[in-house]
Amino acid sequence: MNFDELFGHLGQHTVDGLAKGSIYALIALGYTLVYGVLKLINFAHSEVFMVGTFAVLGVWNLMGADGSEGLGMTLVLLAVGLLAGALASGATAVATERIAYRRLRRMNAPPLIFLITAIGVSQVLSETFGLWQGRLIVGMPTLVEQKVAFSIFGTDVTNTQLLTIIAALVMMVLLDQFINRTRYGRGVRAVAQNPDAAALMGVNKDRVIMLIFLLGGLLAGAAALLYSVRYGNTRFNVGFILGLKAFTAAVLGGIGNLRGALLGGLVLGVVEVYAATLTTSSWEDVAAFIVLVVVLLFRPTGLLGESLGRARA
Repeated sequence: MNFDELFGHLGQHTVDGLAKGSIYALIALGYTLVYGVLKLINFAHSEVFMVGTFAVLGVWNLMGADGSEGLGMTLVLLAVGLLAGALASGATAVATERIAYRRLRRMNAPPLIFLITAIGVSQVLSETFGLWQGRLIVGMPTLVEQKVAFSIFGTDVTNTQLLTIIAALVMMVLLDQFINRTRYGRGVRAVAQNPDAAALMGVNKDRVIMLIFLLGGLLAGAAALLYSVRYGNTRFNVGFILGLKAFTAAVLGGIGNLRGALLGGLVLGVVEVYAATLTTSSWEDVAAFIVLVVVLLFRPTGLLGESLGRARA
């Protein structure tokens, strides 16, 4: 147990954990949105993220990115990558809902059927990209060279860490305002709270469900860009572990709670980095799930626990 390393560089490890957890949080928001409205655990969401990483890689390759671009072109590539990742992931999420889930909902299929279908869709997407793109790790151009942006109390904060954390917070705030302040957000909360009553009030349930899948997909696409910038690689099953961690973050913060998903992601990222520092990197996954179990033992609804349908008006 390397306590000297942990406490000697506590600030640095905390920033590393927050940057890592920010990606978990963005993906976790997709799980939370779907569960908050449908009470469905959409395990295919991890592959929605994976599709976004390949979309980012594809447009960068088409534009001839090689990491030697100037600032202006780098910003263009990041913007185009964000657009491509968000559109690809959003379209994949909506297609998943239309093809795999909508008919099951109209047939009043039991929850177990939805769960099995979600796992099946996840495997289909993953294996399709494995056959198409190969099963090895695919490298990406290094568009943003990691540099120290500033230092505070002896802790260095790099440009990629700053970008990841700020982007996650901004998107979380925008989503929270959209759900709580807009007409469409009221429709989402109404369906989450009581779908039958919402239908009687004129809310189109199918449209609301399509909207939440689209929002979750767009956020997963944004996470795909941040992951590509920070880690610089992808592969056909890149979403499996990240999706599992993001789902854990959603449960940790309170499944169905948007702010809980953000909090759960950040806490999970910090816990993993602390655990890897104290022991070895092979223990970070174990530590994450130990924390989840301990929190749920004392707080079964998660750290915040408020459902989407009970969000403030």
